[in-house]
Amino acid sequence: MKYMLLIYTAPDAYAELSPEIAAGINGEYLAYTQQIIESGEFIAGDPLQGIETATTVRSKGGQRTLTDGPYAETKEVLGGYYLVDVKDLDRALELAGQLPGIRHELDVIEVRPILDYMGS
Repeated sequence: MKYMLLIYTAPDAYAELSPEIAAGINGEYLAYTQQIIESGEFIAGDPLQGIETATTVRSKGGQRTLTDGPYAETKEVLGGYYLVDVKDLDRALELAGQLPGIRHELDVIEVRPILDYMGS
């Protein structure tokens, strides 16, 4: 079963870390990624650029409008994701709990199953 592990964090959480601690956490993310690649559970995953780079697209009355910035103002913003293929929700939750941002109490992870439209 495929799940998205959506990584949310406060916009300034990582900026407040010392360079040494941030580098260490980055290394932990690389090791985590390698671990789930080797286990065959990794499909995709990437960090996202900051919310200041976002553009929101809307349509109303047949007119497309573009707005700089995120869709909604929130305390935490989507900072990255993993797409994993695991046997069940319990394993997806286990993987979410192993993320370095969780262990360092920096991130919140939303775990959501992928809706299989194509029957793959």
